[in-house]
Amino acid sequence: MRNTSGLKIFLVAVFLFFGCAGVSFAESKQQKDVHSYTLPPEKYQQAIDYARARYTMYFVGAAYGIILIWQIIRRRVGPRFRDLAERFSSRRFLQSLVITTLLIFTIGILTLPLDIYSHILALKYDQSVQTWGSWVWDWTKMQLIGCAIASILVWILYGIIRRSPVRWWLYFWIASVPILVFVFFISPVVIDPLFFKFEPLQPKVPTLVSTIEKVIHHGGLEIPRDRMFLMHASEKLKSLNAYVTGIASSKRVVVWDTTIAKMTTDQTVYVFGHEMGHYVLHHVPKSILFVATLLLLFLFAGFLYMHSLINKYGVVWKIRSVEDYASLPVLILLFSIFSFIATPVISSYSRIQEHHADIYGLEVIHGIVPEPQKVAAEAFQILGEINLSDPNPNPLIKFWLYDHPALDERLQFVRNYDPWSKGESPKFVKD
Repeated sequence: MRNTSGLKIFLVAVFLFFGCAGVSFAESKQQKDVHSYTLPPEKYQQAIDYARARYTMYFVGAAYGIILIWQIIRRRVGPRFRDLAERFSSRRFLQSLVITTLLIFTIGILTLPLDIYSHILALKYDQSVQTWGSWVWDWTKMQLIGCAIASILVWILYGIIRRSPVRWWLYFWIASVPILVFVFFISPVVIDPLFFKFEPLQPKVPTLVSTIEKVIHHGGLEIPRDRMFLMHASEKLKSLNAYVTGIASSKRVVVWDTTIAKMTTDQTVYVFGHEMGHYVLHHVPKSILFVATLLLLFLFAGFLYMHSLINKYGVVWKIRSVEDYASLPVLILLFSIFSFIATPVISSYSRIQEHHADIYGLEVIHGIVPEPQKVAAEAFQILGEINLSDPNPNPLIKFWLYDHPALDERLQFVRNYDPWSKGESPKFVKD
């Protein structure tokens, strides 16, 4: 239920150059006692087909991306872009801007069929209502943001490589972590509004906000009303979600208008409680630390393999040295491979956080929402029906790709989690 768009944009940039108008809140929404995640036959088959298509696209896309970067290296595209950048300007930053932009748009255009197919799937399986014109404009904005971030990072990286050929991986990591934090900070206020409209939650659903304030008080903290936002997801999407994002003064909780439209107050309050768990349990700073640690490992491994590859094949690839901008595709290839291998680790880490947020959500609404276990189970059932969550994912797929526990596992857990009746102490929220 969490969105990490700032993190994703940062990682996209790093991995590329390295390897509803008003909302009506009706209480007449469907409620039923749910004990396991089930779907009617027609939706069950839809969910299976949609899941298989997305899994296939992921693995095909990963293989295609690695092969694509390899072909870019093999066909000496990097040296051609480098020569063009050097003819354009003698200034290092402008050279970085030229070669990074050319590489990002080359990769972006060559992988565009996969992105188009992803949107076709979203339209086919009723997850999106976004027009193609709007989608193309969002894709273009994402490329431009990636170019802006990556050009700065590439310029810093190669400046450090020239000055410290042996320890550049460490010094660049030290320099890049503040940039990572900065992207986290500005994402909610600068980047996210480029793609969706946001407005304060309180004027639209004051009853919901009043209940949320009781939940916040129960959790022993304060989240000002001006940190609660409604996102107009319905302009582009049909799926449901909510998330916590930002750090320090930019930290906020966002609920999609699609979630509010499809769930009751109590169900939405559980979703909020889950997101409040991310807020209270400090998942954003922990994620920054986790990503920073992975980045350090990737950079060190990149240092080792990049030097070895260029020493061996640099003449054939027309790459002068590691400090040559033409070596950029080699680093992209290595990071693409590293990120693919690390996917299960990243997914496992995220699943742990999401499970803890599920627990926190139940505990923080206990005593405020009647039958919280039943309400949470209903929320997951609705989420699964609309998002077409896979009802029976393969264990290997769950291990590799799932950044949340499987929906049926989450539903059954919240349905049965009841430390109060057993005389046990709640894990996070003490009454």
